[in-house]
Amino acid sequence: MSGIMVRSRLLMNLMKNKRPRKFSSSSYHENFRVTESHFRNDNPHIKDQQLQQDYNRFQDHPRTSSSSAPFQPPGAFKANKGVLRSILGYGLFAAFLGTVGAAGYAGIRYTVYEVDERTMAFRNSANQIVDLGDDASITEEADNSSVRLAEIDDFHDKVELKALLYSTSMTVSAKCLETYLELRKSIEARYREYYYSSTNKYLPDLHPTMKAQGVFTLVLDLDETLVYSDYNSERGWRTFKRPGVDAFLEKLAMYYEIVVYSDQLEPYVNPVTERLDRKGCILYKLGRSATRYQDGKHYRDLSKLNRDPSRILYVSGHALESALQPENCVQIKPWKLEEGDTELVDLLPFLEFVGLRRQEDTRAILASYKGFDIASEFNKHQSKR
Repeated sequence: MSGIMVRSRLLMNLMKNKRPRKFSSSSYHENFRVTESHFRNDNPHIKDQQLQQDYNRFQDHPRTSSSSAPFQPPGAFKANKGVLRSILGYGLFAAFLGTVGAAGYAGIRYTVYEVDERTMAFRNSANQIVDLGDDASITEEADNSSVRLAEIDDFHDKVELKALLYSTSMTVSAKCLETYLELRKSIEARYREYYYSSTNKYLPDLHPTMKAQGVFTLVLDLDETLVYSDYNSERGWRTFKRPGVDAFLEKLAMYYEIVVYSDQLEPYVNPVTERLDRKGCILYKLGRSATRYQDGKHYRDLSKLNRDPSRILYVSGHALESALQPENCVQIKPWKLEEGDTELVDLLPFLEFVGLRRQEDTRAILASYKGFDIASEFNKHQSKR
């Protein structure tokens, strides 16, 4: 029995001696710092080869300073990663809102053809090679100087990265613009096809009562004819009524079917016309979607108004420049906030005379005044009678 106990104790001692020792690097260095003088190669007391190997291992693994790397608590990297993701998410959301806002503003303010013309230079520049400019000269100076090769390579990498980011941003922006233009052209083409292809008429049929009475159609331009819109940095956009416009509309509504025909977009034409015409003298309003775009301009096509061309008058400050049928045009002076303007009041007698007769071709009447100011010439003839 005693033999068995002796053997078991010997076995336990052997297992303890073979168990690997675990200690931290700090305690490891501290122990060797204290006993370093006892582990020199010339120390005659070194008899154990295992201690010699431990000393050599200590020499190959120098001690680290306390300021080598800052301590980071658990989860710090995940927190920083979350902040970066949040910043990236907000940046993408802001870019999306900016894109939607810019597309909305362009859709209201400009036609697709105007956007195409205004952005053509930018889209063409996106296909050109990026010119590094001053960066290339800086690179040459760096090459000629005594900067180390590693620093020069790092500088070249930064310049290439900058050029890559610039070209990528330009290309992506150009592709977005092209996609926007193609999509908008397709939508507007389908809208025009749906809205006008069935009848090819901008106005409904003339009311039977008006048709029986032989009422003429008076087409009026909006900007610089009836109103003038002005922008000021302090108050923004404001629209002013031309002097005499209220009496002009109210009197002529008794003789004509009045239609406003503008080259501006409908979101501008409709509210301005509604505020201008409080008494409902204007029967129809047409905007830019009802114009014909050619040679970079929007023209009024009077032939698509679903009215007899011989019974149409078009009054505008830019009549001869904005209509495809100059024989129906009454040119007046454009108004740009000039004081003492009387163009509409002076034109009233002539339009009342034509509206009352309702028998002659308006084109023949206007041809007789060709080369003259219609309002002043008509008033001269009336004064002689």
